[in-house]
Amino acid sequence: MKNIIIGFAIAATTLAACNNSNNNTADSKNDTAIATQQQVIKDTATTQSTTATSEATFPAEEIIKGYLQLKNALAKDNGKDAATAGNVIIATLATVDMKSLSAEQMKSYMALADDIKEHAEHIGENAGKIEHQREHFIMLSKDMADFVKAFGNGGQTLYKDFCPMANDNKGAIWISEVKEIKNPYLGSKMPDCGTVKETIK
Repeated sequence: MKNIIIGFAIAATTLAACNNSNNNTADSKNDTAIATQQQVIKDTATTQSTTATSEATFPAEEIIKGYLQLKNALAKDNGKDAATAGNVIIATLATVDMKSLSAEQMKSYMALADDIKEHAEHIGENAGKIEHQREHFIMLSKDMADFVKAFGNGGQTLYKDFCPMANDNKGAIWISEVKEIKNPYLGSKMPDCGTVKETIK
């Protein structure tokens, strides 16, 4: 009888140990699953944060906005406001975080940034010389057309316009946010000279 009781005690202890082991294994699996899930959430949040930062860091929309302000100032024969807008472009370029660009964007940006900055500087430094500003605006507009092609239109419909009389009758393009022609090269002399060559959506 004593042996039977001892046998039951051993069996009960073994069973309890097995159950405890199973519980520990289940708890371990649950802990692993929770940790994995938390890591996935953390990684997703990091990716989303990085993407949002990249989009927010590169100021394509602000650069385009500065250019359009410049264009509108020249269309109104206002060299002072054109100079201010040129300086806004320069200041915006200084905020660009190169790390936010992909390899392809970096290549496009490096090909354009120095020229955009140079022409914006000339315009910014020559508030009283509107014809000189317009000469640089011809080249700046070519660069901005390439910029929009590489980095998008800043969330708005843009128009590539062309004036055949600008640039000593060689013709020149500019980018506009309105379909109506407002010529930045001829200003009040011939404000509606030109045509829309392309709609950029």
